Amino acid sequence: MLQQFNKKNRDLIVNINGRLVHRDEAGISPFDSSVQGGDAVWEGLRLYNGRIFKLHEHLDRLERSARALAIVDLPPRENIIEELKRTLAANKMRDGVHIRLTLTRGVKITSGMDPRLNQSGATLIILAEHKAPVYSKDGLKLITASVRRPPPEVLDARIHHANWLNSILAKIEANNAGADDALMLDTHGCIAETNATNVFIVRKGDLATSRVVACPEGITRATVIEIAAAEKIRCVETDLSPVDVYGADEMFCTGTMGELAGITQLDNRLIGDGHVGPMTKRLSDLYAQRTASEGVEVVED
Repeated sequence: MLQQFNKKNRDLIVNINGRLVHRDEAGISPFDSSVQGGDAVWEGLRLYNGRIFKLHEHLDRLERSARALAIVDLPPRENIIEELKRTLAANKMRDGVHIRLTLTRGVKITSGMDPRLNQSGATLIILAEHKAPVYSKDGLKLITASVRRPPPEVLDARIHHANWLNSILAKIEANNAGADDALMLDTHGCIAETNATNVFIVRKGDLATSRVVACPEGITRATVIEIAAAEKIRCVETDLSPVDVYGADEMFCTGTMGELAGITQLDNRLIGDGHVGPMTKRLSDLYAQRTASEGVEVVED
């Protein structure tokens, strides 16, 4: 599973602090905190028929994460939404779009780790791409990574930060093993998430997902939990181990970039019958119904 270059993205217009520029001319200062130390927070948004799904939930998380990192001078929410609209209009985008929204601590006066060196305000980057959900609907194959997710006392996963080295190391393991992604455990051996997505398992018609300890508070994860409650499907947040997955009837992952995707194999063991299961398909359909009818309108007709 490797994303391919989409020719429709050849002439993207990128928004950097309100300045709209061609992707080839876009640039971030070498003194920006995202370059100096991955010191930034981010959100992935998806555009459906002119509406961004769960926009305010994503912006809530962006603000919580920025406050946790003591990033000051956050742009007002209405300004961020206006810049999103300007970026989408500049690219003539309406549907099938993934947006990467990044807020960095900003430019430093000189190289260094100290946030007091940031004296010019935050940097807001909006990158919108033509991008369909990235995961195959035929089922993903995972391995369990040796790299562990840090506990909250090391780095709280609820901070949606832009330093991905932990996940990238796990993804390298998956690539080397010929797997689609890697399942990551916490320091106690419980499942956190994959290197990029939250996970659920299905057992006898019930859902179970990892507690928010070493995994972020996923917006798509929360939506699936909402859907389960509406459909009267039992869903528990609990500690899970790889053994729970090996014995599950189904497994699927959730995330804005890939929506819902079935996982059919872990560590060369088939999950269930080795095919994407009925619960995964049902929830995927229900999720699609929501994205087709809900969201904040950001593209004018």
